[in-house]
Amino acid sequence: MRRRQAAILPIGEQMEKGQWRNQPSRLCLVASLSAFFWLCLFYVHFVILGTTTVINTSPQLEPAPYKVRSSNPNPIPVPVHDPKVEVGGKIENLVGTVSKDKSTVPPVKMKKKDVHRDEVQAYPFMRALRTVENKSDPCGGRYIYVHDLPPRFNEDMLKECRSLSLWTNMCKFTTNAGLGPPLENVEGVFSNTGWYATNQFAVDVIFNNRMKQYECLTNDSSLAAAIFVPFYAGFDIARYLWGHNISTRDAESLALVDWLMKRPEWGIMGGKDHFLVAGRITWDFRRLSDQESDWGNKLLFLPAAKNMSMLVVESSPWNANDFGIPYPTYFHPAQDSEVYTWQDRMRKLERKYLFCFAGAPRPDNPKSIRGQIIDQCKNSKVGKLLECDFGESKCHSPSSIMQMFQSSHFCLQPQGDSYTRRSAFDSMLAGCIPVFFHPGSAYTQYTWHLPKNYSLYSVFIPEGDIHKKNISIEQRLSQISEEKVKEMREAVINLIPRLIYADPRSKLETFKDAFDVSVQAIIDKVTKLRRDIVKGRKDDNFIEELSWKYALLDEGQSVGPHEWDPFFSKPKKDGNSEADNSSAATAKNSWKNEQRQQS
Repeated sequence: MRRRQAAILPIGEQMEKGQWRNQPSRLCLVASLSAFFWLCLFYVHFVILGTTTVINTSPQLEPAPYKVRSSNPNPIPVPVHDPKVEVGGKIENLVGTVSKDKSTVPPVKMKKKDVHRDEVQAYPFMRALRTVENKSDPCGGRYIYVHDLPPRFNEDMLKECRSLSLWTNMCKFTTNAGLGPPLENVEGVFSNTGWYATNQFAVDVIFNNRMKQYECLTNDSSLAAAIFVPFYAGFDIARYLWGHNISTRDAESLALVDWLMKRPEWGIMGGKDHFLVAGRITWDFRRLSDQESDWGNKLLFLPAAKNMSMLVVESSPWNANDFGIPYPTYFHPAQDSEVYTWQDRMRKLERKYLFCFAGAPRPDNPKSIRGQIIDQCKNSKVGKLLECDFGESKCHSPSSIMQMFQSSHFCLQPQGDSYTRRSAFDSMLAGCIPVFFHPGSAYTQYTWHLPKNYSLYSVFIPEGDIHKKNISIEQRLSQISEEKVKEMREAVINLIPRLIYADPRSKLETFKDAFDVSVQAIIDKVTKLRRDIVKGRKDDNFIEELSWKYALLDEGQSVGPHEWDPFFSKPKKDGNSEADNSSAATAKNSWKNEQRQQS
């Protein structure tokens, strides 16, 4: 039986029915293609284009417009260049800075090591510290910036030189860059060149003129190892010590401090990198009260001045803001050869006296041993005396003084009206071994210029041995062997270059003079302070009343009992130390002695 064939449908109807049968598979294909398209679109937009957009549209970092203050517990004030920005927050809060569109970047968490590095970088004196590391720069770590003070603080005083002293016409002593008139070598006591009639209080001018020749001056204070203030502090107060009220005496000091504190250089370390020079004793600048009868001005008691270092010919044992530098002598060589020639000459001299003394008694001072020293000189066959008092005296003749010092092995240097006296430096210049009776006359004063081991170049006889025990000076000195005397004299002669001030119009090549030693000591002091600040070191146990002890300590040594405590440890009285009160009276007596010398 044959099957019936299917009926044949029209072509259009066949296609319509076939399309209907394949519809589900085509929809799947379209959906897949659509999904793939959108996946590709999302990939391009969010992965490729999205990354580029984030990079290009993020705020751009730029340097902060101010320096970051350190988080050190005792930070040094930092000048703020943008008054609208508050400085003082922690480093982490200042890492995010303002972008060009002024939007703020969120703070970035920094590692502790990076924070410390940025803290160090923030100190405004770091550039100056880094100059030390530049071995190719001969001035690295030695640059000095000099303030350009208004002339009222220096040059104007020299124009009125007749008013600088009540009894002395200082005009002749300010000539030749502060050295005074040349000395003629009539008696053959001096060299033919390099000798001047220098006033003992002329250090202000001499030091300032030497600074003008300093080889490492800079106009960029950020490079400076220290900052010099060319204020003639000694000349200023000398004008007003007698017959002027305290307002007049204090006026220039107050004006100077006001001027300095407005300078940007001051803000870097609050003045602790500043120093100035005064060719007078410290007591002229330490008035204890505002009573008109009190002596001097109060420059060294001003809060701002306490941050600065002041170089004076006699410093205070109980204060930390002044430092002793040598009195000027008559010798100011312009060349190294002049120094060598003088030293050789002092080695070869025949000295016929065992000891000598040049000075006047102090009958009004019961503690003075000068009267006994004068008596011992008069009664000794090996002693030489040059008496000084009112009227004509060989004590006022540089030639007579130097001739006596050159003929003696030992030169007696008791206290004058104050602890120190110029005579000590004149005697060492002559190769004469100094004999001191109080440690404040040299040992605690000139710690930059003299060895800590005082027995190398001097003899110490306590005042009490003379005053109470009446010890024989001749006997004490004659017990020193000839070999020891020779060694001590050689030590004194070798010290000569660092105790004299070279001619300010020239420069010694190989020797370091008193100026060079002083400037380097200040640089070392400021550099140490800066490094201590960076490393967070601070001496909380520092006792200012024991200032005289600190310079005598060796590395790592702490302050403790000292053999010289009886000389400086004095009872308190009415809030001020008895020592301060007596020193003020001493300063007044010192001025009277200046009057005596010029009469």
